[in-house]
Amino acid sequence: MPTGIAIRDVREQLFDAAERILLRDGPEALTSRAVTTEAGVAKGVLHRHFADFDAFLAEFVLDRIHRMDPQAAALRESAGTGTVAGNLTDALIAVFGSVAVAIVPLITFRDELRDRLRETWPAGVPVLTDACIMIASYLTAEQELGRIAADAEVDMLAPMLIGAGHLLFADRKGPTPAAEAVHKTVTSVIGGVVREA
Repeated sequence: MPTGIAIRDVREQLFDAAERILLRDGPEALTSRAVTTEAGVAKGVLHRHFADFDAFLAEFVLDRIHRMDPQAAALRESAGTGTVAGNLTDALIAVFGSVAVAIVPLITFRDELRDRLRETWPAGVPVLTDACIMIASYLTAEQELGRIAADAEVDMLAPMLIGAGHLLFADRKGPTPAAEAVHKTVTSVIGGVVREA
């Protein structure tokens, strides 16, 4: 029923509601009714802006992936500053401290969503693949500066770091890993290739 009140940035309002539900209750709780209720809008609002719920979820996932772009740029710009392990620790905490860790089970949970995402994201799991690209780009920049060994295989190190980080953060209901634990994991993975003073 029209209320005569325009809803500002309805897509963002719905995406934010989906993120809150996903973080609080997990992928099984994410339904169109739950999203519209959380957003405080009528159920029909979602279907006026998206073809169906899986189309909404696909755009939600892609929106959250694109939010990593500034983080990727900042990580690459940090090359040559601080320590490699410190920079990577901060990056992993930022990636997995965000909605990223909750998006992975959402994609795994919904076959239709995976099919939709394949239309624009042909390989890998969105978010994790993007995070691997971000880490590999950073490691390449550090390699060019001589802080990572010239023969280090950054395209192998990046998924190792993302996989190890995901394992640390995968328990959504458990305590968030301490920065020291993340740092220890990072140094275990990259210790043999770091060439810092």
